[in-house]
This record gives sequence, C-alpha cells and structure tokens, in this order.
Amino acid sequence: MKKKLFINGEWVEASEYVPLSSPYSGKLIAEIPAATVEEVETGLEAAYNARKIMAAMPSHQRAQILEKVVFLLEKRAEEAAEIIATEASKPISAARTEVGRTIQTYKFAAEEAKRIHGETIPLDAAPGGEGRLAYTVREPIGVIGAITPFNFPMNLVAHKVGPAIASGNTVVLKPAGQTPLSAFFIAELFQEAGLPAGALNVVTGSGSIIGEKLVKDDRVQKISFTGSPAVGIGIRNKAGLKRVTLELGSNAAVIIDKGIDIDKIISRCVAGAFGFQGQVCISLQRAYVHEDLYEAFVEKFVAATKQLNIGDPLDPATDVSALITAKDVQRTLDWLEEAKQQGAKVAVGGTAEGNILLPTVLLDADPCLKVSCQEVFAPIVLINKVKSVDEAIELVNDSRYGLQAGIYTDNVHTALTAAQQLHVGGVMVNDIPTFRVDNMPYGGVKESGVGREGIKYAIEEMTEQKLVVFNRN
Repeated sequence: MKKKLFINGEWVEASEYVPLSSPYSGKLIAEIPAATVEEVETGLEAAYNARKIMAAMPSHQRAQILEKVVFLLEKRAEEAAEIIATEASKPISAARTEVGRTIQTYKFAAEEAKRIHGETIPLDAAPGGEGRLAYTVREPIGVIGAITPFNFPMNLVAHKVGPAIASGNTVVLKPAGQTPLSAFFIAELFQEAGLPAGALNVVTGSGSIIGEKLVKDDRVQKISFTGSPAVGIGIRNKAGLKRVTLELGSNAAVIIDKGIDIDKIISRCVAGAFGFQGQVCISLQRAYVHEDLYEAFVEKFVAATKQLNIGDPLDPATDVSALITAKDVQRTLDWLEEAKQQGAKVAVGGTAEGNILLPTVLLDADPCLKVSCQEVFAPIVLINKVKSVDEAIELVNDSRYGLQAGIYTDNVHTALTAAQQLHVGGVMVNDIPTFRVDNMPYGGVKESGVGREGIKYAIEEMTEQKLVVFNRN
C-alpha cells in the first residue's frame, strides 16, 4: 500500500518513499512519502493561501465541518482503531479507547468553534476614558505547524487540528514517522467533510527536514509540538516570535498516603503504569508509598502485573505489546541494567521478548538513576517507600519534569497541601497522574513544556486578541 501526501485538498505522489513496518511483527505495512523541502513548501503555500478563506468562514460552518468529521469517524471507528493498533502496536482495546477520545476531541472542537468571543472593557474606569466604548475580538493567527508523536497518533492530531480549524486557522501537519496512517485517515475524513482545500495539509518524512522548515518559515504563526524535551527546546530556540506550545513528557508520580484501601487502587495504578506499554507522557513511572502500606502495596501490585496479557496488539485480550522501536527496547534494557548495578531490585519483569519489554516493577531504585529521573517511556514503574507525604512531595518535585501528579489520601488537609505544593501542571487527588479527559487544560511546567492543550485553551493560543475602541465624544 503506497500512501500519498495530502496537499491543497489533493493526494499528491511524492518523489521519495520509505517503508513502514509493524513494531510488533516487523512486517511491512505501507510505503510512506518522505517529503522533500520543495514538497513541504507546496503544503505551506497551500495553507498560507487558504488562511483568508478559513478566517472568513462563519463559525457555524467551521463547527459543521468538525461535526461531519465526528459523524464519519463514528461510522469508521473500528477501522480507525485497527490502523492505530497496526502502526503503533497499541493494544486494540486501548486503540478503541483512543478513537473514542478522538471523537470527543473533535466534538469539543465543534462546540468551542461557536464560543470564541471577547469582552467589553469599561474605559471610563480610567480618567480620560469617558465617552468611549471598547470591546475585544479574537482572530485566527494564520498557519499553524503541528508536529505530533506516535503514542496517541489520532487523538494528539485532533488536539492540534481540532482547535486550529475551530478557530479559523490552517494547518501543516507533520505526524510521527511510525504513525502516519492515522493522520492520512483523518485527512481523508476532513476532505469528505468539506474542509476547504489547503486548510489541512499532511506531510510525512524526516523530522529534521520538515520541522526545520516549519519552525523557520515566516508564514507559520505558531508551532504546536508534542514530543521530546531535546527537540522541543530546539524548536523554542529557533522559533523567534512565533507562538509555541510544547508538550514534552514527564516521569509522572503518585503518592499513596497511609490509611488508603489499596485493594481499590491497585488495578488503576497498574493500568496507569503499563497502559500502551508505558508510552504515555503521564504514564505512572514513580510510586511513593507510605511505609505502613508499602509491603502490601508491592505484593499486590506485582501480583496484578503478573496477570497482564502480553502479545499481538490486534488480539482483544492483549494488555501489553511491542515498544515502538527495537532501539527503545535496547535503551530500556540498558537503563534497567544500570539500575540493577546500582542496587535496584527487579520485583517482576526486567527482560524483553522480541520488541516486547515485559512489564517491570523496580524497588529500592536510587532517585538519580535514569529509570527514575528521565522519562522511561516503557512499561517500567518504580515503587519507593516513604515515611510521610511531605517526604513524598519533595521526591516528586525533585524532577526536571512537572506534567501531572497524583495523590491518594483520605485527609482533605493533606490533599490541599499536596495540591498547593506539587510543582506540576495538574494534580489528581485520589487518582493516578495518568488521568486526562479532552476538554481539561493539559500541560506542564519545567521541562514538561509550555502552554496548554484542551480545546478551549488551545484556541486561546491559536487566536490573537484585538481591541476595538469607539470614541463617542
């Protein structure tokens, strides 16, 4: 199956192609265009030319296009899930959940398209402001460069394309190299839904070639990027006056206070640690458990981990499948080796079968180990013993990252203190840090990035506020 670039509303043959293989089986899935700078230029030009059409389009019409995409995606949901499972090796049950969330995300975008508004400003509150009427409006900023990762290849595209279209912008989308099929699929739906030519362009290929072009081109008004801190920091340094939203990952933690009924939370914590092989920015990577509960928590967590099904992503019974590349398997095995040499104990897992890293629980891991202080992006979780919640909060905050954190506690004062003191973008009380629904503001502090996603919040960053003042004197 040979795919084409989607530029200016048409499917365009590319000059170069690369093979795309399944991370699970290694089998060839498709041939994917490797866009040249000239091909990216064509996509950029199309987006730039379409920006006036999108800006002039009434919001009800933009909402209608997004609603049509929702309708089409609902009809083809199973096909969409199979695409994700095949290209990303995401277990099909998780892929179906992602498609459900993608539908929600486009629904929110359709709704928010009709709610973009400004405010009136009481100018007479300042001397010299008498007899004047002032109000603000929000206007689209133009072309948005969207760069998305492999781990939620459909929903993270929706989090960039949805608010961009809702607010009357145009998009050049560069999906992850391993997961372009879901982006082409969505482009097909937007084409069918009647999106004007040029409003969405999908270019696949080298991140350095395409990313560089989008970040440096003056016609692009904003870059919305989800990926690694190293690449994100590079984008920020080159972006100049462009707006930038960066979602850059984490080593998310949960705190478990004394007095918690751990039977109620084990399955939730296991799901947070090993969902999609731990390749989730807010995957549960570190657990800090009060010493009173530590032994029981470890025992039950390990037992539950051993129950997980390993295997083919297309099998509905599978919980954990292959990591995205063989290189990632090797990296995580190296990190685990370092941890073992520094005295960490492997309670379960710690080995790989092919490209599948078995779900791994580490105990007594030093905080300065790579598996603790970097983003592991693999099915590995560290369980650590703490004497108090205060100690746990310090350990959670002792990180370059700060996306989300969770705390389980029955004490409202402890919960409020944690909510105040945890230096993260979101605190989940009585839940794991892996909780997200698609209309909440989502983003982090420190090396977890800048800006917020969640449709309404993304729209704010994709629009310009304009002030209008009438002098009636």
